[in-house]
Amino acid sequence: MSTQQHNGPTAPAQPAAEHAPAHAGLGAPAAAEAHAPAPAGAGAGQQPGQGHWPGGIAPYSSPIPMARTNLGHALVSEWTKIRTVRSTVWTLGVMFALVVGIGLLSAVGLSGGYTGMPLLSSGLFGLMLGQICVITLGVLVVTSEYGTGMIRTTLTACPQRGRVLLAKATVFFLLAFVMTTLACALTALINSALLSDQTLPSYETGSDVADSFEGGKLVASGSEWLGATVGAGLYVALLGLLSLAVGTLLRHSAGAITTMMGVVLLPLLMAIFMAGEALEDVRDFLIEYSPLNGLASLYRIPMTTDQDATGWPLLGGLAVVTLVVFAAAYALLNKRDV
Repeated sequence: MSTQQHNGPTAPAQPAAEHAPAHAGLGAPAAAEAHAPAPAGAGAGQQPGQGHWPGGIAPYSSPIPMARTNLGHALVSEWTKIRTVRSTVWTLGVMFALVVGIGLLSAVGLSGGYTGMPLLSSGLFGLMLGQICVITLGVLVVTSEYGTGMIRTTLTACPQRGRVLLAKATVFFLLAFVMTTLACALTALINSALLSDQTLPSYETGSDVADSFEGGKLVASGSEWLGATVGAGLYVALLGLLSLAVGTLLRHSAGAITTMMGVVLLPLLMAIFMAGEALEDVRDFLIEYSPLNGLASLYRIPMTTDQDATGWPLLGGLAVVTLVVFAAAYALLNKRDV
């Protein structure tokens, strides 16, 4: 007789999976995926992870709004760089001090009697030295980034290399022009205040010199004021822009500064040592087209025999030369790796 007792029919055992959580037995990543919300656009019958996201992973969305860059962004970047480095403050500060300081000393030394020079001409002496500071800054705007390796970051942030060069040139030219013009204008005002009391000598009565006097006092015409302020500022700013282009070509601070010093000073120095009639034409050519003669002509004291030279034609020639060298710098910058 069987000892087993029958207590009635027993229900079949239910599978454990029916009572376990839906994600039981799954790893942590699978469990997280099971609870992950469906991607946008997933249908009602679509399983999680089967939407538009590959592998069910949502792409990163930056909270920073994205905008298409333009020349304005490059200008802001270059302005930030040029105004936050010490070289800008020192070079422009020294330039301003040289132009105004030497102009003041020259005006004080020439005051008291007739000098035979135009009223605003003494401002040239300080600017001849001050322009070296602008030339140096023009070179450093480009070559300092090559020296530190910052140029790689700049060109990575803005792959359009022409835009970078144009932004550097625009910011530097405007800054150099404004600062130089302000220094020249202040010097012209000082000269006008200290030297305008010169009287016309009796032996100059009836000569061309008498046209520079009004009421017996030395005055400067409107064209003289324009040349000694705006013209001089444009001339020096163009020399600085030419320096920037040369710095882009050479990518070396010392080499570019030395080259520009040769361009500014060498023609006149060579002409001084060219004696003899055989070299007279070459000497006259070097003097006439030297950068220093162009600057002196704007102050109405040209270094040639043409006393009517105003300097504006030479300013136009300098602009053409600067444009050509700048175009060469642009082409070579796009051709190089860095």
